[in-house]
Parts: sequence; C-alpha cells; structure tokens
Amino acid sequence: MTANTASVTVIGAGVAGLCTARALLDRGAQVTVIDRHAAPGPHACSWWAGGMLAPFCEGESAEEPVVRLGQEAADWWARRTGSVQRCGSLVISPARDRAELARFAKRTTGHSTVDQGAIAALEPDLAGRFTSGLYFAQEAHLSPRTALADLRAGLVADGCAFQIADARPEDHAARSLTIDCRGFAARDAIPDLRGVKGEMLILSCPDVSLSRPIRLLHPRAPLYIVPRGDGIFMLGATMIEGRAGPHITARALLQLLSAAYALHPAFAEAEVIEVGVDSRPAFADNLPRIRRSGNLIRLNGLFRHGFLLAPAAARMVADLIFDNQMPEVMDETAA
Repeated sequence: MTANTASVTVIGAGVAGLCTARALLDRGAQVTVIDRHAAPGPHACSWWAGGMLAPFCEGESAEEPVVRLGQEAADWWARRTGSVQRCGSLVISPARDRAELARFAKRTTGHSTVDQGAIAALEPDLAGRFTSGLYFAQEAHLSPRTALADLRAGLVADGCAFQIADARPEDHAARSLTIDCRGFAARDAIPDLRGVKGEMLILSCPDVSLSRPIRLLHPRAPLYIVPRGDGIFMLGATMIEGRAGPHITARALLQLLSAAYALHPAFAEAEVIEVGVDSRPAFADNLPRIRRSGNLIRLNGLFRHGFLLAPAAARMVADLIFDNQMPEVMDETAA
C-alpha cells in the first residue's frame, strides 16, 4: 500500500483509535474514524484514565516492553496537546510500609531517593508528613480529557473524517483496510480479551496543592493521586478482575478516600465531584496485541497503559501497513 492511495477506516475513538488515526494520517493515509458517540465522554475507558506518562514507575509490575515503549509517550503527546506536565512522579509510603518502598525501588529504574527535606522541596504541602520516597524525574502526566479533545481537533483540522455509527469491523474490512480499536467492546470478537475493573474519584480540594502524580504505597492497595489544577485531583484506582459493574464498590470507595486522607488530612473536607468505573481491556500478560487477518487489523489490550502505550502501538500499526514491518506486539497465532 502506498502513502498516496491508502484509505483506512478506524473503528473506535478512544485513545487507541485516535492515536492510530494520527499515525496513519501522518503517513499520508486517508482516514475515517467511526464511533458510536459524537465526542469523547464517560462512555469511554480513556475518559477515566489517570493520564500518568510514567513508564519507569510502571516497571514495578509491568513487563519490559511497557517501560521501553512507554518512553515514547511524553514527547509524542507534547507535540499534540498543551496539557503535558513534565514534573516527574513521586512515590512515597507511610513509615510502617517502608518495606514496600524498598521493594518498589528494587523493581524500578530511573529514580533517585529523596528524604524528608527533598519531599518538602518538591511538594511543600507534604512537608513533614513522609520521611523518604522515590523521585522519577523523567516522567510526566497530562489531562486525558484535554488530550483527547486536542488530538481529535488536530485530526479534524488535517482532514480526518469522523462518522457516528455502531459499526462492525468485519463489514468494513470486506470493503477496505480496517483497524478495530474498540477496546473492551471488541470482546465479542476476541475471546481471550478480559476486563480489569478500574474505579476512580475526582475530588475538589482547594486547600491542597500538588505539582505531580503521587503514588502512595500500601501492601494491599497501592493508590495514586494526580493533580488536574485549580484544586482538582483524580484519585485511583483499584484493579479487580472481571467486567466492571455500573457502580463503585464500598471497599474501593473506602480505600480511595482513606488513601487521600493519609496523604493529607485536608482531603477529609474534599468534595467528591465525579465517580468513575470502567473495564480496561487486557490479555493474560497485560501486554497489547496487534492481530491481522486480511484487511482487518485489531489493536487491543492496552490495559491501564492507554495513554502510555497508544503512541507506540499506533506507530507499529502504521509501520505494518506502510512498510510491512511486523510489530513486536504482533500476535501471528491469532491472525
């Protein structure tokens, strides 16, 4: 397929679909994106993302490709949205859970150890509350909703067409090259795709100011809080195997609010302005897959790494189409 004749349909306008559309458009393709909804919103897993571009922190539990490929994300997003903040990540733990901090340090790279004074310099509102931590200076974060809107606006400005429809990838693949980026909605066609439930809160707490994502370690439920600016924070997320129910569980709500209070007592007076529940699409090893069968390519399984891995996965899809280059996350056995 040549750049001047390529015509591709992308089904799904979450972070995977929009990033794939951008990668194909940049290679000269004529791209149409089809989604059931007119704009990003709470119906999509991407809407509830934390937006942490933190490949080194993810190395604590993720496979090596997540760390390596995720290092592409911050620069990619910075070229396409103004919401990227390059402030690093801070990992801390209560004194009683110091062993968790040591374990986290052993399993990750790209960090420096910080003491109580350094924590206070990074985050003045946490002064005196934690005695040691890990600072990942190379990491970044973004506002997922702003980033999705900016990415979509750029696609429209550059000639990408958007259609509202409940499309079947197989029907479109019978006529033209089609990329299935439907996330967990594609479970009807991908039997080994599973859902990992995520639950999160949006809090308003003007009395606390933070500059970067904070990960608070706990043996049972490591949690994180991401500043959105103007006293707004995203707090998440538990991970529970199985399809997400429509409501947050009482246990998750208690864990999330308790973690916020442990981070800073002022969060006791925070207002809960949003509650989100989603089902992250994942395969058994929590790594994405690119599967091709004729004119149909399926990109799925980004798990909790949507904004972190979508740029690299989209690049691989474009390389497969234009250069016949097999991506490292290609699953030939399921093609």
